[in-house]
Amino acid sequence: MKNKPILLTALLLLGLLLVACNPGGSQSQVVEVTRVVEVEGETVVETVVETVVETVVETDQVEVTRVVEVAVDAPDEPTGELIVSVSTFPNSIYLPNAAERNATNVAQQLFSGLTWVDEEGNIVPALAESWEISEDGLEYTFHLRQGVKFHNGADFVAQDVVTSWTAAKDPVNAYYYEYEDAATVEVIDDFTVKMTTAAPNPLFLRKLSGWSIIPTDYFNEVGLAGVEDHPIGAGPFMFVEKEEGQRIVMDAFPDYWEEGLPKLARVTFRPIPESSTRVAAVQTGEIHIANRLSSAEAQQLLGAPGVTVVRYPVDRVYYIAFNNLTSGIGTPLEDPLVRQAMNYAVDRQGIINALFDGFASLSTGFMTPGNLGHNADLTPYPYDPDRARELLAEAGYPDGFEIGFACPSDAYTFFDQVCQAVAGNLQEVGIIPEGGEIQFMESGQYWDLEANKELPPLFGDSWSTTDGEALNRLTGALGGENASYSAWWTPEIQDYLDQIGTTIDPDARAALYSEFHQTLYDDPPFIYLYEPNTFEAINSAVQNYTPRDAENYYLKATFLAGE
Repeated sequence: MKNKPILLTALLLLGLLLVACNPGGSQSQVVEVTRVVEVEGETVVETVVETVVETVVETDQVEVTRVVEVAVDAPDEPTGELIVSVSTFPNSIYLPNAAERNATNVAQQLFSGLTWVDEEGNIVPALAESWEISEDGLEYTFHLRQGVKFHNGADFVAQDVVTSWTAAKDPVNAYYYEYEDAATVEVIDDFTVKMTTAAPNPLFLRKLSGWSIIPTDYFNEVGLAGVEDHPIGAGPFMFVEKEEGQRIVMDAFPDYWEEGLPKLARVTFRPIPESSTRVAAVQTGEIHIANRLSSAEAQQLLGAPGVTVVRYPVDRVYYIAFNNLTSGIGTPLEDPLVRQAMNYAVDRQGIINALFDGFASLSTGFMTPGNLGHNADLTPYPYDPDRARELLAEAGYPDGFEIGFACPSDAYTFFDQVCQAVAGNLQEVGIIPEGGEIQFMESGQYWDLEANKELPPLFGDSWSTTDGEALNRLTGALGGENASYSAWWTPEIQDYLDQIGTTIDPDARAALYSEFHQTLYDDPPFIYLYEPNTFEAINSAVQNYTPRDAENYYLKATFLAGE
């Protein structure tokens, strides 16, 4: 076994507590803390009783952080089964068609891309060992890794890159437009591929990390439908079975190209829509990782034996979309005064306080504070129903109007309640959901309708990004007819997207983002809601699991202590 020390970070979190003691004082609480330790060379899990001192700050927010440094050896061979919950059953586990983060988190364990984005955000080689870029930034020559095997035993060669690109940009896929960034892909020899882009693309290498590289012969045999049904990739895990609504199972790929990986013998994903059920399941040991928990649920797990709770801010924006492409044509939503009024009408801070215990930030647009070019001068729309009524009257709707409104059910933490709160606030200024109620629907059906642009004029959703900047999120939501999940588009928006997408210099690109941020604030295509913190509960045996700020994770180096 490798003698590599691992940091086990136990973040014991308390939510927003109202305490009767003196602000700024201290309290103590006896809790059980589970550690993974070595005893005479053996890895064991032990539970000890400790006193945790909670420091209550003036905001009444209590946060206790404990860092325990332990030495845990990773196994030499894949061992153990990790069971991970997902809040919705993936619509697809083929990345070009995976609708949202649950789906991509499952799918990305099966595939390798040409590049890889490491934990520090650096672009590093993967299936491409090296590359050169032409001086004009339009031509990329990739030198491919030799000796790589697919899950079906086929050898990886250059033609597979061409096949994967051709398959992915088929319009039947939800994200086909992402692959159109490459204008051409051609084989130079068995291990060299040349790609061209129509214009310089600052994110092109980063995007290649998400390409689903598939074997040519297999695709020719089964087509896209076959790949959807039984994906074959070159990733650390290989597909075993998918039981609709119940589980997705994958096993370690013994011929995976990264030496010593993966560490797990099996990964099983279980859909558990109710977060309270996920909490119970992680406490009983039925699952190892429970995601998208509320702050109250995280607080409930404080001191639970064998459970570690972590909190982190996510690069995700929640919003209510306006539609000017299909169902919203000819409705009041086409008037910018109406869209401004609807932003003033929603008590977003009240929603954050009531549902998330304050663990979220008000959004000012589709660029979050950590994104390149975020415009920090903008302040969130305040809750001002009187101003909303004034704007509606100015737009010619003093008595409000009725509009279709839809939301996905149980897709995100408390999002059903968020949509209901938004609808209630809108109703207070005269904007009524068509038929008197929101259309809630199962998330898979919802995203199919969204991709086909068949949702009502007003609908709720969220969008994250893994890039450190907002271009993919902006293109996906505002890219017009060519973007599956877009509902709003204008020529001005397209001009900004084109400029940002072809500007290589990061400072110039940041300036464009900042201008665009201001434009989307003044003429909003959404009701901007919030950017949340997320909570996860993890079995304390889970080692080397690192969720990223887009709620995405890679499990190739994760293992279970004691397995």
